[in-house]
Amino acid sequence: MVKKRTDTMEDYLKTVYKITSQKDRASTGEIADKLGVAPASVTEMVQRLASADPPLLVYRKHQGASLTPEGEQIALETLRHHRLLELFLHEILGYSWDQVHEEAEILEHVISEYFEERVAEVLGDPGQGIHGEPIPSRALEMSSHPEIYLHDLRPTQRGVIRSVRDDDPGFLRYLLKLRVTPGTKFQVREFSPYDHILYLIVEGQEEEIALGESATAQILVEIIEDAD
Repeated sequence: MVKKRTDTMEDYLKTVYKITSQKDRASTGEIADKLGVAPASVTEMVQRLASADPPLLVYRKHQGASLTPEGEQIALETLRHHRLLELFLHEILGYSWDQVHEEAEILEHVISEYFEERVAEVLGDPGQGIHGEPIPSRALEMSSHPEIYLHDLRPTQRGVIRSVRDDDPGFLRYLLKLRVTPGTKFQVREFSPYDHILYLIVEGQEEEIALGESATAQILVEIIEDAD
């Protein structure tokens, strides 16, 4: 494994992992957008990660980047730290779910493996984070569910919210106000093709909820199949 890892290296590997969990490769533009840095800086860093010993990325110009097994292990370790810390901050220290991300972004790079184990023990070795995402196991294995984005559903389909984007506090407060959180069951009642608004009925609520594409593109769901 790479002898000297920096916070920036871990952030890049974690970002590439998140992007490539939905597609084969991550473009420099996508990485730049997620990290809020210049594309030229991304190119320099991915080249550095690709030339590390051992290589942490496979990078081809104009084709993007993907993780090597070694890079994936670092990304999963960083994600495990992050999601355990978010849950710890919420469950033990009383942070709201829109406050935990920025704190965890800092702490994920500095905690020891012993501290990680103590946090996991205190929380009961959870498999799911505060925003619904799976937490990598101690063996750095990631569970998966048959999830799709909410914006891909259409009228009469039913589903359950599995996870939501965790790095936008305003978006998280908005979802909490609507009571659209991980575990929430719903049915799509209507879809407007002109403005891409989905109208939902949420279990336990009487009023219909309207969500635009900017929101539904950030919510992962699992479809509930009707019983025969």
